[in-house]
Formats: sequence, structure tokens, C-alpha cells
Amino acid sequence: MSVPECHGEVCITCSDTAVEVTVVRLLADGLAVVDTGQGTEEEVSVALVAAGPGDKILVHAKEAIAVVSQR
Repeated sequence: MSVPECHGEVCITCSDTAVEVTVVRLLADGLAVVDTGQGTEEEVSVALVAAGPGDKILVHAKEAIAVVSQR
């Protein structure tokens, strides 16, 4: 198992903080590409929430835990 490399002060993958991001597009198997707001995109799970492109979601440890606002 490889450990993801973190960049910057807050990392969606390993931070203890939920981060608000925007869904860019949905992928297969309950995954989505999100805009982190820091000029990068990451792949996260949206299996636990009903989110679509343009929605803002809270992500913790690469798992969406809530929808903040829907487009």
C-alpha cells in the first residue's frame, strides 16, 4: 500500500480537518474529481452523499461527509 504525499498545510488525504471542495465531475464507483480551491484537483469518494457537479461538499480523509450547498 502506498502512502499519498501531502502538499501544503491542509491535505484532504491526511488532515484531521474536513475541507470544503467543489465537485468537478462524477466518476464510476462512487468517486468524484473535486476542485480543492488551491489550484489542484483530487479524487474523493462521494458514496455517502448525494452530490453532483458544482456542489460544494465537506471532505475528510478522501471521503465526502456532507453536502454544503447544491448547484
